[in-house]
Amino acid sequence: MSGAILTLNAGSSSLKFALFDALLAPILRGEIEGIDCTPHLTAHDAMGSTLPDLHWSRTPATFGSILTDLLVMVRARAGPCGLASAGHRIVHGGMDHIGPARITPALMTALEALVPLDPLHLPHNLAPARALAGLLPDLPQVACFDTAFHHTIPPRAQTVPVPRAIRDLGVRRYGFHGLSYEYIAARLKLEAPMLARGRVIVAHLGAGASLCALHGGISLATTMGFSTLDGLIMATRCGSIDPGVILYLARQGHGVAEIEDMLYHRSGLLGLSGLSGDMRVLLDSQDADAVAAIDQFTYRIAVELAGMVSALGGIDGVVFTAGIGERSAPIRSAICARLTWLGLQIDAGANAAGKSCIAAPGSTVDIRVIATNEEAMIASHTRDVVARSSADQGSSGASSGTRGEA
Repeated sequence: MSGAILTLNAGSSSLKFALFDALLAPILRGEIEGIDCTPHLTAHDAMGSTLPDLHWSRTPATFGSILTDLLVMVRARAGPCGLASAGHRIVHGGMDHIGPARITPALMTALEALVPLDPLHLPHNLAPARALAGLLPDLPQVACFDTAFHHTIPPRAQTVPVPRAIRDLGVRRYGFHGLSYEYIAARLKLEAPMLARGRVIVAHLGAGASLCALHGGISLATTMGFSTLDGLIMATRCGSIDPGVILYLARQGHGVAEIEDMLYHRSGLLGLSGLSGDMRVLLDSQDADAVAAIDQFTYRIAVELAGMVSALGGIDGVVFTAGIGERSAPIRSAICARLTWLGLQIDAGANAAGKSCIAAPGSTVDIRVIATNEEAMIASHTRDVVARSSADQGSSGASSGTRGEA
């Protein structure tokens, strides 16, 4: 496939985008923030040079108007072959969508039916795909599912212990951050082939946070479950809590919308510290609640990581990735300090310097820092799916032609 590939990752009020050439070399990367109020685009090219910002005066702007303007920027940099395809991060694929797929009207209908499983993410993920189809109806688009990577998790780690009638509604542990974990698994095969064949726990630590237990690059367990609320403490999300807390709040008169907002947007590091959900702010603070929030964050990660070791039956390596995992040496150090009993010994100098391998010489567990790149994973899937689709169409056309001649 020739031509450039556009990747889109839409949230409730932001749209991250990237542009790659046919060989998956990056051309452009950026983000549009404030979509629900005053949209503002920032971007930089492959050399890191910042491009002129773009502001929209229309309030609120629609995905259609935003994408119309974004496509002007994209086409100016797409190269002589132009824009060939677009790939979308789709957070939830339900039980049936276990790999990237070409977006068709039938697939859009199927994904819209999954909105009750993830009402906070799916509508925003699907909106730019729908808008782009209106602007460029002939442009191939591909859905890349964050849940797909975890379809290999065995039933014992996937099944939720509720009545079958409830499970039949789609209630199970799905796992998320799959595109990130898939990218890390691929990078490990290149950077540390022997480790990639072993038992590795990847810590995706950002505003959203989770762990994934990999054996030979295959997901066997993860801390997020039915929703992105589960597992680790996050910037504003609670992580695992006793379901009885939800029942108690409901009995106290708190409605579903209020509880949902509290769990997703006012809990986690923000709720614990009362200051911020941004780890950088907390690390710079001397406030006792900020210090306690960081302590609980690293404690929970260490406890959950030990559980992942049990799921794997041992451990050969730990990989830190995403915003906090890649950039926060103090957090990596604090987590590893809680796991020295497991054989993790961190090299303080390598950790502070941001080296890729931060295990001390005496560590029995490899410890690495690898930058994730979900956009590159989306671009790779998009290129492959479109190429297969074109090949299938060509084969079908050739077969039809042969029959016609006969």
